[in-house]
Amino acid sequence: MTQVLLAVGDLAMDREDYAESFAATRDVLAAADITFGQIETSFASKGVRLPQARHAVLARPDGANALAEAGFDVISMAGNHVLDWGNEAFHETKANLEAAGLKVVGAGANIVEARAPVRFTLGDGTTVAILAYCSILPQAYWAEERRPGCAPMRAHTLYEQIEHDQPGTPARVHTFPHREDLAAMEADIRAAKAQADVVVVSHHWGIHFVRATIADYQRDVARAAIAAGADAILGGHAHILKGCEMIDGRPVFYSLCNFATDLRMDPVHAASKSFNEIRVLAEEWEPDFESLYNFPKASRLSMVARLEIAEGRIVRSGYLPLYIDRDAVPRFVEPGSERYREVVDYMTAVTAEAGLNARYRVTDTMVELEHAA
Repeated sequence: MTQVLLAVGDLAMDREDYAESFAATRDVLAAADITFGQIETSFASKGVRLPQARHAVLARPDGANALAEAGFDVISMAGNHVLDWGNEAFHETKANLEAAGLKVVGAGANIVEARAPVRFTLGDGTTVAILAYCSILPQAYWAEERRPGCAPMRAHTLYEQIEHDQPGTPARVHTFPHREDLAAMEADIRAAKAQADVVVVSHHWGIHFVRATIADYQRDVARAAIAAGADAILGGHAHILKGCEMIDGRPVFYSLCNFATDLRMDPVHAASKSFNEIRVLAEEWEPDFESLYNFPKASRLSMVARLEIAEGRIVRSGYLPLYIDRDAVPRFVEPGSERYREVVDYMTAVTAEAGLNARYRVTDTMVELEHAA
């Protein structure tokens, strides 16, 4: 008997009726044995916005119930918005999610809680452990021994001047995993693998909005995670799709893009220095003041990762193509349609541009990942 784990991109509902966000996907999400998501907001009644928070949404507490009703089973809080509204909102958000019947991973009242996996037992007895980490970290958003926050997988950046006799020319950018965080993640994965058949690791990481590019540290972390025993890696944060690869036969999804993510825009924000500094990273990004989905054009193309599990292992992996229109509601696209081909073609292109080894084969249930010959 084959069981199914589905994983979606970033979640940040910001509308009157949260249920609208899942109107076109609820049945599919609810039918899976495990459905995973990553939140980019707080579901709390009150909070104090921290000064280091950038785009911060304090969503209503009933957002937690909306996720449960949409079919989710486990939610990662390991993201760069985990403490946007302070400790009180953090604890309330986690409590609201758990009260709705959802398991929470990647964050806690201290680092031990943040690093703890959540576990599931599937119908055939297969056990699954899920871990979550974040590399996109405003100051002090990571948990410590006596401080709440998320499980960190930090990275260092080094800028190398290429032409030393040419001041001001572009530098080469190198990134490296934080040594202690990497060792902690490896230990977590090994411990989880000792108690579970399948270990799935979520990483909130990468370079947002820039087409195709995968940072060096992501490749290092992915290989270390697989070597430690991870069976699949799920990437978030970039807000556009990135390519995939197979490492020792195990799938790495570098970015699942967005899922139910509302983002309004007004003329003041559109003219701001902070927005225009980010806007230039994307290929095409035109503000739309009547839209609920103000992301680059490429962000319309998205996916839900699908892992098929049987007899204690992942037997097939791939994705279900999505399209997100101006109403910010994700919708599955029909196989053979123009939009379906657009997602597959985009994934094929950015995978090749990044030098990754995955190739994609359309099957009856999904677009399957394979290792390119």
